Order: sequence, then C-alpha cells, then structure tokens
Amino acid sequence: MKKIILASVVAVAAVSATGSALASNAAASVLCAGSAGNGTAVVSATDNFVKTGFTPKCSSNVHLAGQDGLTYYRVGSTNVKGGRAFMGSTGGGAIASTACAVTNACTASDATAAATNTSNATSG
Repeated sequence: MKKIILASVVAVAAVSATGSALASNAAASVLCAGSAGNGTAVVSATDNFVKTGFTPKCSSNVHLAGQDGLTYYRVGSTNVKGGRAFMGSTGGGAIASTACAVTNACTASDATAAATNTSNATSG
C-alpha cells in the first residue's frame, strides 16, 4: 500500500518538477506494468505539460498509468494484491482512491481508470 501511494506521489512530483509529456495526451499510458525495473519512458515535448523526459523506476506488482493533459498531468497506480487504485494530479488536491474492478486482484486497467477518473483534478 505504501509503495502505491509513494509511486503516485513521486510520479506527480516528478512531473510537476520537471514537466514532461507522453507521446499522446489523449489517453492514459501504462508506465509500470507490474514488474520491477525501468518503466516506460515519459517523453517531453514543448507543447505538452512535461518538458523534461524521464523513466520511472517500477516496483514489483505495481501498475502505474499517467496522462498528459497539456495543462496538467495525472497518474493512477495500484498493486496487484490490493483492492484500491490511487490517483493524483498536478491540478491540486489530495490523493484519492477508488475500488478496483476485482478486490485483491487489481490490474493495469484499474490504474488507467484511476488516472482518468473524473474526480482526479485537471486544474488547480
């Protein structure tokens, strides 16, 4: 649970501090797919929120998704053994959570759903 919250906070902080973007800002992209090591690189572009690319470090069993919305960046994360997906954004507010589709069997799609959840702030 602590790793999920930490991953969400670190991802939002990294994006806020560096300002980097995904290749497509239309949908959330999976950054960590449940295995340890380097995740999917977040690329930068001058017309996106993220201005400096980075590669997240992923923990085992953690799914992380991110979405670049040009004026904000938001993330969702979950643990495969957990029952909740956590969300946060550069738009302000606290980290929130939502139930996974299947308790104690969260998936990457639960993290993606959390990242794009309508209650995940998109403005400050």
